[in-house]
Amino acid sequence: MGFALSWDAVGERLYETGVSHGVLYPMKDTITDPTEPYDAGVAWNGLSAVTAGGEGGEPNPVYADDIKYLNIMSTEEATLSIEAYTYPDEFEECDGSRSIATGVTIGQQPRRQFGFSYRTLIGNDVKSNDYGYKIHLVYGCIAAVGERSYQTVNDSPEAMTISWDISTTPVDVPGFKPTATLTVDSTKTTAAKLSSLEAILYGSDGANGQQPRLPLPAEVITILT
Repeated sequence: MGFALSWDAVGERLYETGVSHGVLYPMKDTITDPTEPYDAGVAWNGLSAVTAGGEGGEPNPVYADDIKYLNIMSTEEATLSIEAYTYPDEFEECDGSRSIATGVTIGQQPRRQFGFSYRTLIGNDVKSNDYGYKIHLVYGCIAAVGERSYQTVNDSPEAMTISWDISTTPVDVPGFKPTATLTVDSTKTTAAKLSSLEAILYGSDGANGQQPRLPLPAEVITILT
């Protein structure tokens, strides 16, 4: 007797890898349009790792009538860890630094909020890493103190990486609970819709060029549906 289900069929052995196309969107100092709270995006070079995680979302049991009556789930918060060899100048304010003279910065200053996007690859057993990709959007980010570990140059030199733990504040999503994360899968949408979204995220050139910006979930939904 055969099974209705099958496992590991050709083309269905999927995996994710890589991280690239990092973009930083600093939050505006003065928000006049609530649908566009972020400044123009800037490329984040040297991105080496992004770890997406979360806090909360844990069951809190309630007991009554001498039994476990129910579980109440705690609020879930999206967190992020970013590791990179460098960062854009615009990130300095997000990292609690301010410029007081050309080439001179001070630390322990108020931290600017920001939005962030990055891309990961989807691979399979047929097309390898060329199968597709996911675009990850993160809203309401605020960075904790970054860690830097300087080491002497030796016979096995390594470039220093910097890492930051990121907490988030959710934004509104029409018809759903607020969220701080949104993911777009290139294998599950059309090329035209994906191109429209990427033109917004990464900007476009030409006569009708536009600066890169971070659309809120409501606009992303409109673009993709």
